[in-house]
Amino acid sequence: MAAVAERETEALVAVSSPSGDAAAAEQIVAVASALAPAGARIERLPCSTPEHAPDLLISVDGPGELKILLVGHLDTVVGHEAFFAPRRSGHHLVGPGTADMKGGVALALGALRAIEDRPELGEAALLLVNDEEWRSGAFAHTARFADCDACLCFEAGERSEAGDDGVVVRRKAAGTLKLIAHGRASHSGSAPEQGVSALLALAEAAQLVASLSDPQGPDRLTAVPTILRSGEAINIVPGSGELVCDLRADNLAALEAIEAAIPDQIAGAGIELVRERAWPGMDAREPTAPLLATASELLGRPIVASERGGASDASHFAADIEITIDGLGPCGENSHHPDEYIELDSLFARSEVVLALLDGLLAGVSG
Repeated sequence: MAAVAERETEALVAVSSPSGDAAAAEQIVAVASALAPAGARIERLPCSTPEHAPDLLISVDGPGELKILLVGHLDTVVGHEAFFAPRRSGHHLVGPGTADMKGGVALALGALRAIEDRPELGEAALLLVNDEEWRSGAFAHTARFADCDACLCFEAGERSEAGDDGVVVRRKAAGTLKLIAHGRASHSGSAPEQGVSALLALAEAAQLVASLSDPQGPDRLTAVPTILRSGEAINIVPGSGELVCDLRADNLAALEAIEAAIPDQIAGAGIELVRERAWPGMDAREPTAPLLATASELLGRPIVASERGGASDASHFAADIEITIDGLGPCGENSHHPDEYIELDSLFARSEVVLALLDGLLAGVSG
C-alpha cells in the first residue's frame, strides 16, 4: 500500500489543480478515476461551490453491513504560475499539494482497495471534492452520507511529541469575516477634512478584532485580521475598503460573538459585515476512543488522539457520524507553499495506521 501510494502521490502532484480552475480539476479527476479499483463505481456530484468542476465519488460494495466514508480533496492553494513538477529531495517528495492533500488521497485510494473484498463491508465511498481550499458557502454532501458508520479523512498526518503516530479527532470551528467600510472620498491635499477615511476606520476595526482574541479562554478563540484593502490613489482620502479576518474557536457561537462586538460605525465610516465562511467544529474524542484503543492494540504501538486548529471537511460530517477521524495522510510540512513536501518514509507507518483502524471497524461489525 505504501509503495503504491508513493507512485500515485507523484502522479497526482504532477497535475496542477488550483482551487477554482474547472479545467484543471477535470484533469486531476481523470487521474484519480484512473487509479480507482477496477470494479468501483465512478460518480460525479455537484460541487458545493458554483462554477467549480463536479466532485468525484468512488464507491465499492460488499455483502456486509458496515458503511465507511473516506474523504479528501483534489484542489490545492498554489496557482499554476508557481507550479512545478514533483521532485525528490532525500526522503522528501516536494511539490504543490503533496501534503495538502494529494499524499492523503493516494492513501485513501489504497484504503479503498484494501477493504473492497472484506465480507463485513456494505459500502465504502471515497469522496474527493474540488473546492475545499476556496469554499465559502454551505457544504453540499452531509445529508447523503449521514448514515455512514465511520468517516475517515486523509488530511496530513502528524506525530506526537514522543514520536507516536497521531490522528486528529478534534478541530476548531472556522470563520472568515469581511468588514466593508463605507466612508467618503475627498482630496487629501486640498480638502482632507471633507473626507471620511475607510482606511482609518478599518485600521481601528482590525485593532478591535485582534483585541477580542482569547486563545487561552474557554472557547480557545483566535481572531486574526489577515487582509486589508483600501485606497485608490496617493492623493485621495480612501472612501471605501475591506478588512478580512480569520476566526477560530471551539464552536461557531464564539465566532458570532465577534460579529456582535463590531459596531455599525467606526471613525465616521459605516461598517458592513459579511460572513464569507462558517465551518463547524469537531470533537470526536469520546466516540473514537475505543476504536483508537483497538487499533493501537492491533498495531502494537500507540495511535494518539490529537487536535488541530485548521479546518477540514471532516468537521462537516462529524455532527452526523460519531466515529470521525482525520489526519490520516502522510506526514509533511509547508502546506499551501510551493515547497510543500511529504516524508516518503511516513507512508509505510501511516498505511499501517489506516489499516489498523479499518480492521478495528470491521472487527466491530463482525463481532
